[in-house]
Amino acid sequence: MPDLVHLSDIRQRPRLYSAFERHRHTSIHWLVESYAEALGVILARVGSQAVYVLGNILKVTNASSVLQIGLAYACGILLAIMVCSATSGGHFNPAITVTQLVFHRFPPLKGLRYLIAQLLGGYIACLLVYVQYKSLIVDAELALLAAGPGISESVFYTPSGPGGIFALSLPAGSNLGRAFVNEFVVDFILGTVIFASLDPTNTLIPPSFGPVVISLAYAVAIWSFSANGLAANAARDLGGRFTALTIWGMPGMSPSVPSCWWLVRGDRRTYEIPATLLACVMYELMLSDSDRVVPGAHLEVINAHKNHRRLARAQTPDSDGLDTERKGHVGEVERV
Repeated sequence: MPDLVHLSDIRQRPRLYSAFERHRHTSIHWLVESYAEALGVILARVGSQAVYVLGNILKVTNASSVLQIGLAYACGILLAIMVCSATSGGHFNPAITVTQLVFHRFPPLKGLRYLIAQLLGGYIACLLVYVQYKSLIVDAELALLAAGPGISESVFYTPSGPGGIFALSLPAGSNLGRAFVNEFVVDFILGTVIFASLDPTNTLIPPSFGPVVISLAYAVAIWSFSANGLAANAARDLGGRFTALTIWGMPGMSPSVPSCWWLVRGDRRTYEIPATLLACVMYELMLSDSDRVVPGAHLEVINAHKNHRRLARAQTPDSDGLDTERKGHVGEVERV
C-alpha cells in the first residue's frame, strides 16, 4: 500500500481553519455533521416544483414539467451526496437514519441529531423557495381568489395549489389504498438501489458512480409515479408542512378534528420507514454476499475513511472496551 498523503501534508490551511479543525472532530463534531445533513436536504430543493405549480395557475406555458422536476431533484440529490456525504455520511433522509439505527449500530444520540437536522434542512429549504418565489405565489393566490373563494379553498393545499408546493398531498379523489401501495413500492425500490450502491462488493457500481445511480433512481421515481402522489423523503415532506404552517397557518378544519391532524393528514412518511427497513433486510438476505471480493475502488474509499488522521488517532478503547464515540463511530464508512 502506498504511503498515505493527507491534505495537510501538501497544503497549509489558514490558521483560523486549522484551529477550528482541532475541535470539529471532538467537542463539536455533532455541529459539523448536523450542518452537513441539513445542508444536504437544502441542496435537494423544490424550486422546479414551484415553477410547475405556479406556471399552471398563472397559465404560463412551458414553465416546467414532470421531466424537469425529476431532473432537478436528481441534480439536487447528486449535489447533496457529492458535497456533504464525506462529512456526515450523507443520510439526508430519516428513513435511512432509522435503518442505520436499527441494523448498523448507529449511535442513538447521533441519530436523533441527524433526524432533527434533516427536518430543519427541509424546513429551511422550503422557506427559501417561498422567499424566492413570493411574488409569483402571491399572484397565484390572487388568481385563485378571483376564480372564487370556494375554488381557492378547495385547491390551495392540493398538488395544484400554492400550499401544495410545500405541504405534499395526494391528488383529489385518490384512493388511499393505492396511494399506500404506490409509496411503499417506490420507497422499497429506492432503498434497494441505495443499499446496492453502498455494497462494497458491487463491481458494477464503483463508489464514484453510486451517487449518480441513487440520483437517477429518484428521478425515475418522480417521472413514473409522482402523479399518484409521492413523498419519498419525510424530511422534505414534514419540513414543507411546517413551512406552510408558518406562512399560512393551519388550514380551515372541522372543530371536531384536532388541529395537529393536518400535519399528518394523508401521511405517507410512516410508509417510507418500514419500506426502507424491508429493503435493507431483503437486500442483505437475497442480494448481498460476504464471500464476494471487494474491488480496489471500494477498498480505496474504505481506507481513506479509516485513515483520517485525527479520527485514526482518536480510535482508542474506553474503559468498557468500546471505541470512543468522538465523531460517532470511528472507522465506519457512512456513504448513505
